[in-house]
Amino acid sequence: MANEDLIVGLDIGTTKICVIVGERNEKGIINITGIGVKPSVGMRKGVIVNIEATIKSIHEAVYAAEMMCGREVHACWTGIGGNHIEGINSRGVVAIAGQKREKNREINKEDIYRVIEAARAVVIPLDRQIIQTIPQTYNVDNHRRIKDPLGMIGVRLEAEVHIITSSATSAENLLRCVNRTGFKVNDSLLLQVLAAGRAVLTPEEQDLGVALIDLGGGTTDVLVYYDGAPYSTFTIPVGGYEVTKDISTIKSISIEEAERVKTKSACCWEPMLEGSEDIIVPGMGGRAPMAIPRSHIYGIVKPRMEEIFELVKQKLDCLGLPRPLSGGIVLTGGGAALNGAVELAGEIFKLPVRLGIPIRFANLGGLVDEYRDPGYATAIGLVLEGDRREKDEFSDWVIPIRPGHGSNGSQGPLKKIEDFFEWIKNGLF
Repeated sequence: MANEDLIVGLDIGTTKICVIVGERNEKGIINITGIGVKPSVGMRKGVIVNIEATIKSIHEAVYAAEMMCGREVHACWTGIGGNHIEGINSRGVVAIAGQKREKNREINKEDIYRVIEAARAVVIPLDRQIIQTIPQTYNVDNHRRIKDPLGMIGVRLEAEVHIITSSATSAENLLRCVNRTGFKVNDSLLLQVLAAGRAVLTPEEQDLGVALIDLGGGTTDVLVYYDGAPYSTFTIPVGGYEVTKDISTIKSISIEEAERVKTKSACCWEPMLEGSEDIIVPGMGGRAPMAIPRSHIYGIVKPRMEEIFELVKQKLDCLGLPRPLSGGIVLTGGGAALNGAVELAGEIFKLPVRLGIPIRFANLGGLVDEYRDPGYATAIGLVLEGDRREKDEFSDWVIPIRPGHGSNGSQGPLKKIEDFFEWIKNGLF
């Protein structure tokens, strides 16, 4: 039987699988009591290429978390990411319904759900599905850019939303892997970069406009907030694993040793090289250890990190935002921990840059020193979002897909006819 006080976040990445176990106490504080991290085998660029290997990796990560917290895991909140993720903006309009025959009516939760569903009625390819719909802003009659219209009086309700879509087969394979390990996926899959944003971004940054750059192993996922809501989501098919491969190939060392060199000794900001010593790495095949100057590693790492940031900047420049991102750039994910990444990003983006670490929330406790790392941002965010959904809080942060509507987000023909006559009845057509 499931443990109702447990909230588990499962972050399935290209290079690692991270499991975070949180326990909710009587005061509503979530104490992180279990962390399991294992290498991810069977993933490429955020997509499963070997189901059996991925299942084994998930098992190992969950088992490690269970051993740490001393509890059994039965269900989890699971994230999805990768190059197949796409975000689009849409708009929907409905007449405000009510019990009384009055010209002006009070907006209730059902009206908000209806307008979100109207905005979700977009045409997408059959091989794709909607995984999340996030409201950006609402308009009530002539009143624009309303954050929460609940309880307001009006006739016409309009919503602007950000819709996240994914490959249907990739999502199905991910769900199958988790289910075959014996764990239940709560609700639906959650966007990984959106969960990471929940863990590291402040409301002030979201209002000012901020770009969250999640430097993962296989991909770099970007989420842009504007006026307090997600505005754009995109993925760069290059991640930290390319940096590791570059070191391994150029210096003729194993991938494992190259990863150790990258995380322990590498940097991408030249001032950090002053007074640095050589890096000693074991020789392959019984060869003698060799010394590699840190400046050589810098010359390998910096060009690749510059490439990643330049690709992100090109995408950001094409968005055509009405004003600059005053909230700056927030780097998170395992790649963000690379020495000099924040400084290099500041030089390229010409914006304030900080490291996104999930430690600022008052309702989080437990193993703080363990998860005070940008590599845990997504898993922590999944726990936070899972807690919000389990409390059934009505929020403008995300509207889940409602039963009775297809995965492509379209409404049935009868519903469209009903909405048409509702518009005529209220004089809005």
